[in-house]
Amino acid sequence: MEWFGWQLSKDPAADKAAVFGPQAILQELDKRVPQYLDDVDQGRLIYPACKRPRSDPHGDVRSIWDHTRLEAIRYVTMVPRGEFELLAEPARQPEMLEAYLRQRPHEDIVIEFTGSTMGDLAIAIIAGFNWLNHCAALAAADRDKFSGTLTGFRKLATLAQQWWAMEGANERCGQMLAERENPPLMLYLIWAEYTRLAKEVASAAFFGSSIEQAIAERREVLKVEFAGRPAELDSALDELTETMRGFESARDPGDLIG
Repeated sequence: MEWFGWQLSKDPAADKAAVFGPQAILQELDKRVPQYLDDVDQGRLIYPACKRPRSDPHGDVRSIWDHTRLEAIRYVTMVPRGEFELLAEPARQPEMLEAYLRQRPHEDIVIEFTGSTMGDLAIAIIAGFNWLNHCAALAAADRDKFSGTLTGFRKLATLAQQWWAMEGANERCGQMLAERENPPLMLYLIWAEYTRLAKEVASAAFFGSSIEQAIAERREVLKVEFAGRPAELDSALDELTETMRGFESARDPGDLIG
């Protein structure tokens, strides 16, 4: 629908097939994050994404969702020597998880690196969550949905640490990747959480504090627009309902197409 600036993909799985797997995700991020930051520096994009008005060419909910998670993930891509690729290296997961769980939480969105790769990755991961909390405040998102973010992710990392400590973890990881499943690589863990939280930010930024209220207001607009044309009104209302159901069930910006 024109109001949203996107529509549901008819085949989201096919749309995302090209970026499946940890190495594909790393390559995509290695290309997209610098390009996004350059677009911001050159004034081609309003930053942060959550502050874009609906009238902005990139102010649709899909773009805000996608760009907000790029803003969060940028911290790990900035770790010196490009060693953010270790997030997807099976053999380094136990060491990385241990470093993350050992790292004390901080509240910074401007960080300094220490020169210790695993420690720097941990600092950067936390900074990404802090950025999402910052954007949630800017967009006036429901704070309950962001409460205990770091605590929840720490529990997830602890479970992942236990998974990697079991005998045969590397082999299981390889088998899962071959079967197009997602083992608990740190890259997958943070990307999934950043994506989930970025969706909440995008929803608040685009729809306001209440999706239900925004949809109710849109229904009233449609009633005026299609006054005297009941068949077209019913069709537009059905499309509105279907589109919103699609957004609510979407797990990735790629489930929506511009």
